[in-house]
Amino acid sequence: MGVESTTRTAPRGGASSGPAGSRTGQRLSGLAVALGLVLFLGGFAWGAVVYRPYTVPTSSMSPTIAAGDRVLAQRIDGGAVRRGDVVVFKDTTWANMPMVKRVVAVGGDTVSCCQDGKLKVNGKEIDEPYLPEGEAAEPSNFPTVTVPEGRLFLLGDERGNSVDSTAHLTDAASGTVSRGAIEARVDAVVWPMNGMLERPTGFQPLGALSSPGPLRTIVALVIAGAVLVLGGAAYGPVAKRRDAARARLSAESAGVR
Repeated sequence: MGVESTTRTAPRGGASSGPAGSRTGQRLSGLAVALGLVLFLGGFAWGAVVYRPYTVPTSSMSPTIAAGDRVLAQRIDGGAVRRGDVVVFKDTTWANMPMVKRVVAVGGDTVSCCQDGKLKVNGKEIDEPYLPEGEAAEPSNFPTVTVPEGRLFLLGDERGNSVDSTAHLTDAASGTVSRGAIEARVDAVVWPMNGMLERPTGFQPLGALSSPGPLRTIVALVIAGAVLVLGGAAYGPVAKRRDAARARLSAESAGVR
């Protein structure tokens, strides 16, 4: 009996060698890792093509974007810019560096300030909830400006501390910036992680607002890819521990007999 019991509890040849788990499990784990890598790397590649990172140097867009915040801005053509967008642009008559401001009027619009402390575009008072609480749309009035076609009128959200279109009203273009100067549209503040910028509904009566970029989809792809890679890679160690536990239970059961 002792010899027979010893024979039954001895490990079978090859049982502890080779990959753990079933062949189907191994194939599925490999497929998960491969698909995960495609999604993970593809998401990063897509993001690198569509977005550019910027560090905002001043507080002129506070409280929406503070000094030192890092943002992701979608590369777009200036022709796609709409009212309410926060854009990155470069105009050498303003400064020899990228600047971040909010578009409040486009070509053909009239813009003025202030009645009842509010900005007026095309005769309509604009609700601007992104301004600092209790702050008027402008610290001082400015006369009505008609924005030339193909140009934009831009303001910072911190109106009292922003060198924007109001500081260039005496320029030949009345403080406006060419659509061709636009480099990108800010989609999200990523450091600190404040998330996606809200679309300003106060401009909606004047026309359609821009749609958010694909950032949420890109983030979802990267996360899904990471989960698949980690899950697929974990199959082997998990299966090995499971097989070892089963072998131990089988040996203990044979010993009892």
